Amino acid sequence: MTRAPLLIATTVIGLNACKPAEHKAATVDLAKEEQAIRAKESAWMAAYNKHDAKGLKGQYEDDASLAANGTALMTDAVGRGIFLEGMATDPALKAEFASDRIIVATSGELASSRGHYTMTFTDPVTKQPRTEKGNYLTVYRKAADGSWKAVEDFTTPGPVVVEAPAPAAQ
Repeated sequence: MTRAPLLIATTVIGLNACKPAEHKAATVDLAKEEQAIRAKESAWMAAYNKHDAKGLKGQYEDDASLAANGTALMTDAVGRGIFLEGMATDPALKAEFASDRIIVATSGELASSRGHYTMTFTDPVTKQPRTEKGNYLTVYRKAADGSWKAVEDFTTPGPVVVEAPAPAAQ
């Protein structure tokens, strides 16, 4: 009879050892992550205006997609790099953009930024500077080093759409 309590105790201890540890989800500071994306976008705009091809290419994950007006979808680092290097050599290149809305997933692993832009570049047909205004949507993924990298980056020319401010509370 003395074996039964020992067997029960061993079984309970063994089963508890096999039970997965309870993990508390890490709390993500969403406001801090939003600020990190805003800072990233400021640095990204500076890379455009400095004509910094390396800085532009560094904004993207290797598997990212880039869609720009008048170009085919670029889904690899090589194609995206060729396009960005070409942009960086354009003497007319000037960019301004700002987020109108940033959403950070509660997991802290993905985020999106929707905003508006104004870009001046050399028109490939006329060879004259051309200014384009439009909207963009960028999806970010948290990289292994903790930085945010673009995985989807789409622009669409047209009238700039800026969210109207929320009505004032009464």
